[in-house]
Amino acid sequence: MKHAGQRLDASFVVPVSISLIAWSALLVDAGGLMPPALCSISGDYWRLPLSTWLHLAFLSNSPSKFASDSVLMVAAMMAPLAASPLRHVLERSFARRRMRSALCFVAGYAAVWIAAWIGLQVVAIAFTWAVPAPLTRVGLGFALAVLWQFSPAKQWFLNVCHRRPSLAAFGMAADRDALRFGLASGVSCAGNCWALMLLALLTGPLHVLTTIVVMCFIFAERLERPAPPAWRSRGPGKAVRIIAEKVRTRLALLRAPT
Repeated sequence: MKHAGQRLDASFVVPVSISLIAWSALLVDAGGLMPPALCSISGDYWRLPLSTWLHLAFLSNSPSKFASDSVLMVAAMMAPLAASPLRHVLERSFARRRMRSALCFVAGYAAVWIAAWIGLQVVAIAFTWAVPAPLTRVGLGFALAVLWQFSPAKQWFLNVCHRRPSLAAFGMAADRDALRFGLASGVSCAGNCWALMLLALLTGPLHVLTTIVVMCFIFAERLERPAPPAWRSRGPGKAVRIIAEKVRTRLALLRAPT
């Protein structure tokens, strides 16, 4: 039981540590604070064709710089969200192949999110080209995020995020199941988060602050139970209630006579 608890702790500590290291690397490299594809198009180039915008954005960033910054941003934001499904993989794997299964899961999860992040940057460039006024652009991005937040499709992706399928224990079948689970977790997470991530990309100089807020919101929202897909408000209500209860308990202890 002691070793099991250590494994479960590792499934949370390792992703959070990776996230903190990635954030530190992005903060050290100032250019990494804003997505590389957007840094080079912040000038008054809105009169150019969209194809030229895309060409300039990616031409002015070396492939290695673009890839490294994209990987760091995905690690910074999404590693904590992988903790729960990664724990499922560790719990369903024998000790001798636990690391192998975890790597298969992470490979699938990261592949989906890196592709999604690159795609979101392209969409953000097109959005910036189509709506050059910053306030209008952010307002439209916020409206899109709110619409998606209320939609049944959003709830469907959230429900998929909570699924924990059975995983094979031996051989290639175990590798296949872990990789498939990583891909499915990445797709459901990207489907859940894309609108909020796009909103963060559209905030320009406030990108890093908005990204941190979005990351905290998404992480807290994941505490909610699955629910039938429907048009309704949804958010991190459970996290808010937990924090409020802890604050009330703390205040009660402080006010109690000694």
